[in-house]
Amino acid sequence: MQVTERQQVAAIRHGWAEVDGLRLFYREAGPPDAPVLLLPHGYPCSSFQFRNLMPALADRWRTIAPDFPGFGYSDTPAMERFGYDFDAFAAVLDRFAGALHLDRYALWLHDYGSQIGLRHAIARPERIAGLIIQNGDIYEDALGPKYAAIRAYWQDPTPARRAVLEAAVSEDGFRHEFIGEVSEAVAARIPPDLWKLHWPLMDTPVRRAVSVRLMEGLQANLGWFPRYQEYLRQHRPPALILWGPQDGYMPEPAARAYLRDLPDATLHMLEDAGHWLLESHLEAAIPPIRDFLDRAFR
Repeated sequence: MQVTERQQVAAIRHGWAEVDGLRLFYREAGPPDAPVLLLPHGYPCSSFQFRNLMPALADRWRTIAPDFPGFGYSDTPAMERFGYDFDAFAAVLDRFAGALHLDRYALWLHDYGSQIGLRHAIARPERIAGLIIQNGDIYEDALGPKYAAIRAYWQDPTPARRAVLEAAVSEDGFRHEFIGEVSEAVAARIPPDLWKLHWPLMDTPVRRAVSVRLMEGLQANLGWFPRYQEYLRQHRPPALILWGPQDGYMPEPAARAYLRDLPDATLHMLEDAGHWLLESHLEAAIPPIRDFLDRAFR
């Protein structure tokens, strides 16, 4: 069977980039000279979370999704060598973009990727053509009830409360992150591959410790929230707020809070979707994403 040019463009390509002596895995799709959408991943996942989105945009946009150190197929340096905090990941994202000679792109903000991506946007505002904000929280007053266990640890960091965080870093904990908050009908659309394939990659002493460290680091990260908001007010990047409100960490108010600082943003709510809407609602998400990218790169 002959492979068409369109199929070649839509096919995901897999590569490696050398960044500060680390070997980073990444996925890429679309024409090499097309406008770029950069896709930093969230927790508990990797570039794998964008595997369905990328071919759906590849006819007109170049999509690039790296695995951060300690995630997916990228290197996992010892903690003495790499900081494994949001500053360190933001520095890696910046150098990764440099290694691929990317000078302007739209940026996807999801989960931890929103903290990493906005740090990057603050450092490199001239590169940002637009933001797609998908279940990424930067407003403390809009944090959801699922933060309760983490907040309890922040207030009283006892071994017992840390054990709750450690227990979440498990195959069952990952499964709950992916399907624990949506209806049975929506959960049935989300493949078990997300936790069954990802957990063996994460089940090492360093990677489990990294996951807990990031949860602990969320407290200090609250101090960045006003800086993120100031960046949005000052630069007013074009933005699509694409949201699944069935999300215990980031419910509907967390999405609407962005309109305080980005009143011209487009808000697209997928009412029965949750944190992982690209798994359950991709068909509904693609039209507003394509429309936004058209406008962002016009």
